[in-house]
Amino acid sequence: MEITIKILIGFVAFLHLYFLYFEMFAWTTKGPKIFRGFPKDLFVPTKSMAANQGLYNGFLAAGLVWTFFISDAVWKDNISLFFLGCVAVAGIYGALTVEKKIFFIQAVPALIAIALILLF
Repeated sequence: MEITIKILIGFVAFLHLYFLYFEMFAWTTKGPKIFRGFPKDLFVPTKSMAANQGLYNGFLAAGLVWTFFISDAVWKDNISLFFLGCVAVAGIYGALTVEKKIFFIQAVPALIAIALILLF
């Protein structure tokens, strides 16, 4: 089960590294292709806002990657739960305020990892 938990944590971290890349470096180039419902003329004016969001996603990814280097099991679980909890809350909030699919992309993998950590 430990390997499954590590894979899930790695997956969530990878997602947030991708969000960092996309929001910080590809917002104005790839953004209009992905967010077709968002007015194209707003991508440039919102570039710094998106970069700020990307930075926060990078912090979440860094916290999750950090768990791979913690040897104490209790400490590792607590740090994992904290960062996965942050991701889950962000995913739930995004689903409620922006788009429902954010729940499935962001919150569900984090919630599954949280459940597995707490169960095992």
